[in-house]
Amino acid sequence: MADEDKRRARSVPSSRIGRLAGFGGLAGGMVAGALGEGARRLAAGERPSMDQMLLTPGNAKRLADRLAHMRGAAMKLGQMISMDAGDVLPPELAAILARLREQADFMPPRQLDKVLAKQWGKDWRKQFRRFEPRPIAAASIGQVHRALTRDGRTMAIKVQYPGVAQSIESDVDNVAGLLRMTGLLPEELDIAPMLAAAKAQLREEADYEREGRMMQCYAELLEGDDRFALPTLDPALTRSQILAMSFEEGRPIEALADEPQDVRDAAFANLIELVGRELFDFGFMQTDPNFANYRYRADTGQIVLLDFGAARKVDPAISADYRRLLEAGIAEDRPRVRDEAVAAGFIAPQAIERHPERIDRAIDIVVTEMSREGQLDFGDRAFVPQIREEVMPIAKDKASWHLPPPETLFVQRKVSGTALLGARLGARVDVRGTVERILAETA
Repeated sequence: MADEDKRRARSVPSSRIGRLAGFGGLAGGMVAGALGEGARRLAAGERPSMDQMLLTPGNAKRLADRLAHMRGAAMKLGQMISMDAGDVLPPELAAILARLREQADFMPPRQLDKVLAKQWGKDWRKQFRRFEPRPIAAASIGQVHRALTRDGRTMAIKVQYPGVAQSIESDVDNVAGLLRMTGLLPEELDIAPMLAAAKAQLREEADYEREGRMMQCYAELLEGDDRFALPTLDPALTRSQILAMSFEEGRPIEALADEPQDVRDAAFANLIELVGRELFDFGFMQTDPNFANYRYRADTGQIVLLDFGAARKVDPAISADYRRLLEAGIAEDRPRVRDEAVAAGFIAPQAIERHPERIDRAIDIVVTEMSREGQLDFGDRAFVPQIREEVMPIAKDKASWHLPPPETLFVQRKVSGTALLGARLGARVDVRGTVERILAETA
């Protein structure tokens, strides 16, 4: 079924009571599903754990459907989990949560008109020759419409869902509670700093005037680089909950997978270099690697960059951490890689104390893959099960649980998400050569 067919018009719950009721209904449905699963397993002579009863395909579908309906911070966190932890989640849960990376449901016309009238005034239609009521894209925080202005410009108008900005605090807390209930977030893990950082970033993403400024800043950094294209902001039409910009043609980035190998390789090499420039040159990164934030122009080979709500400055200390880690990896100095990973907060000291051999084997796998001469085949993920085999016992050891600093996690999300895109495209890139060059040029 095509993405277009999966989408439907459903009003976004915008009041606090409405959103709280949504979470309450979801929790109740999941508990009911767990009781049914528990009875089934007991009848079969099994003694299921709580997470086995809760993390069923039926409950995963309930979770994905409810978050897609509520949108906002609730759906955004579900997207982050599905992308960041896809390789270690139960396969059924990962597959269903992946739906949250696709098109979301969209606002019905009546709710859309109320939002636009509140932001632009009741006579907002007079500014356009045409405004398409069905969105061309719908995501976690807003949906995008194509419009034609009176002076003949084709625009992309991003409209924020009502109530999203006001519900960030409660949405994040409620999703965290649900994830604790399922066992995905253990009680022993201190996630308070991560939740605070997530709330701060989501508040930034809900400010469309800020996003417009970030988009302009990024365009200045890439000025003269014709490998990439960005929308042009229309400040006169932009509001706190409406982002008005030029409409940029392009196909979904996944369409690159149908291009010849050399075309895929060249395009993805440009994206890898862009991440390197963000980290070591610009000191400024768009930290959301959702595939929908990239488009591809087959006629020019350009990649269109979209969605700058998650753009932010990179702390120089984090850039320095990554530089030391990469230098150690290129030198194939595995003990130093381990030390730098601890210093950067990627690995907890207690994990090394309790699982030194597994940590060293996992590091060896990564260093061997990343430091090899010539092209790295991102489509060949044979090493992922090998790493999983080493890290899963560590992940199950409560005394080893650890979260890196939130700002580091935002950067790593971009790095990891870019690698996932490379896997989707089956791209082959000389990663070692690219990293060595960027480190030398930005030393």
